[in-house]
Amino acid sequence: MVLPVLKLGTLAVKTFSKPIANRIKKEAAHHAKFRQLIINLAQANHRFSTQIQRRIYGHATDVAIRPLNEEKAVQAAADLAGELFVFSVAGAALIFEVQRSSRSEARKEELRRQELEAMKRRDEELAREVELLRQRVEELDGLAEGRGLTGIRQTRTTVNESARPS
Repeated sequence: MVLPVLKLGTLAVKTFSKPIANRIKKEAAHHAKFRQLIINLAQANHRFSTQIQRRIYGHATDVAIRPLNEEKAVQAAADLAGELFVFSVAGAALIFEVQRSSRSEARKEELRRQELEAMKRRDEELAREVELLRQRVEELDGLAEGRGLTGIRQTRTTVNESARPS
């Protein structure tokens, strides 16, 4: 019951992160210092992606790359910030799921280990009990021999052996 609710909660967090990302995009364009920071970030991203594309397509990479105009840079950086936020939320949700699954698996493993230990203890107890019973049988054989009743034990053993299937 907990697993479906947890997965539904994770999905809800991912869904709610998209409007938050849009809000970040809008706010990024209005603050002067942040605006300049994201313009610089967008220009660096533009240069990097353009160089990568030029290398992929086999074009010259030593040419000057024209910078984006200010509005395009703000829009690109805001989009990047929004996508980064959504990606971060999705990554955090994934990490949370993996850790939850890991803890669940560790609990199962601990239960299996405890069951195995209990079976080992039970096996040792049974082995001790069998040994005690064997000693008591030997004691009774010794007492029976001392009283001259050795034939009874041998007769029972002979009867039991003849009753066994071959």
